Amino acid sequence: KQTLLPLLKEEVSSFIFPCKPAVQRPERRHMVMELLRCIPLLLFLLFVCGLDHFIFTVLSVIQNHSFIEYSYQASHHLSVNVMGTSLMAQLLRGTIGALNTSFESEMETSNLVCLPRPTGMTRQQYLSTCLPLGLLALLCLAQVYPFRLRRAIAAFYFPKREKARVLFLYNKLLRQRKNFLHLQRGRVARQARQPPELGTVLLRWCRRRWPGLRRCLRLKCTLCGTPETPQHRPCPNPDCFALYCESCW
Repeated sequence: KQTLLPLLKEEVSSFIFPCKPAVQRPERRHMVMELLRCIPLLLFLLFVCGLDHFIFTVLSVIQNHSFIEYSYQASHHLSVNVMGTSLMAQLLRGTIGALNTSFESEMETSNLVCLPRPTGMTRQQYLSTCLPLGLLALLCLAQVYPFRLRRAIAAFYFPKREKARVLFLYNKLLRQRKNFLHLQRGRVARQARQPPELGTVLLRWCRRRWPGLRRCLRLKCTLCGTPETPQHRPCPNPDCFALYCESCW
């Protein structure tokens, strides 16, 4: 509870607050890992769609540029003329004359039956193919909200375990905060031993020279670097120019 142990700014980023609608830092790391698992599926889908379009293009070129049409025309004329007026000539004209024939043939054919007839996928079909992957990515983004209910469900069925977890977390925060204060004190001490930069000296001189410009020439917190506000507190040592925000103080 905030009334029991207010969190520092550095500690807030390591916790998940269920009532916040935004995706928080611990959840964002897990969400990115889930989205990275969708990349192989996306690459496979792009490869399949590209291969389908390539095959359709090749078959369309074959269909448009491999069409061949054949045209065949033939004519046949047979005529037997028997001269004379004798009985044999008349007999031959009656028998061989029946062989006189005349016909013409014309045939057209093509390889249209052998050519491929490709059918390309429509835009709606492409969208239908990519829709499951889009839903999968959307579920990766939205799964962080159902995951927040896991702690509440576990606390409902195991209240003693939940109490032990809260006490462990509380003691862990106390140990981390103690180590944090020790590290920050050493950091401030090292920073105080170093000579101030030219920009910092110029900023301090302008603030002392023109106090009305303090709203524009604002300092930053020595620890977290937040801009100066009325709640910031300066170091009580007159020779120290360190400034701290309320939480760091």
